[in-house]
Amino acid sequence: MVEQEALRQYIMHIHPLPDDALQALVTGWKPLTVKRKTMLTAAGEKERYLYFVLEGVQRAFYLTNDNREATIVFTYAPSFSGVADSFLTQTPSEYFMETLTASRFLRIPYEEVYQLMKTYPVIQEMILTLTSFIMKGLLFRQVELLCFSNEEKFRALLKRSPHILNLVPHKYLASYLGMDATNFSKLMGSIKI
Repeated sequence: MVEQEALRQYIMHIHPLPDDALQALVTGWKPLTVKRKTMLTAAGEKERYLYFVLEGVQRAFYLTNDNREATIVFTYAPSFSGVADSFLTQTPSEYFMETLTASRFLRIPYEEVYQLMKTYPVIQEMILTLTSFIMKGLLFRQVELLCFSNEEKFRALLKRSPHILNLVPHKYLASYLGMDATNFSKLMGSIKI
């Protein structure tokens, strides 16, 4: 299956596994195709699946008491997706995860990942490594949000992911950067890309 081969190559690129562990891990994933604006996980639900994105763009967001959305992260191919903290802790999510475009995934339930980690310590090591890099990125993102000016945040985004301007509606990018859509539009018009 071509989708599982994409997953296999992605895993081997980020954290090589021995053949037996890799085969066991790749085998448990099932395909899922959803439409645009599909809610994969709602706040209050446990994240039951780890997703591998084959096509499409997704976002996780927080909804404030006054119904303002704060975009936390975007995912797109090839990458893992889902509400990571809820998945790993099996506690209710504080966030929503939705598709921004029609999306295709492979997904695996938590119970299977948990069993694979118990059977193959190298898979648990891979999950720990991935979690560590996610944490590293989130901590630096906190620094950006707390210390950078709007222009610095915009430039950092362009440096890290220049292609995202073509993938994600600008209102969600503005939310992700913690700025109002008008300021984002002004930056789009004033900064050479």
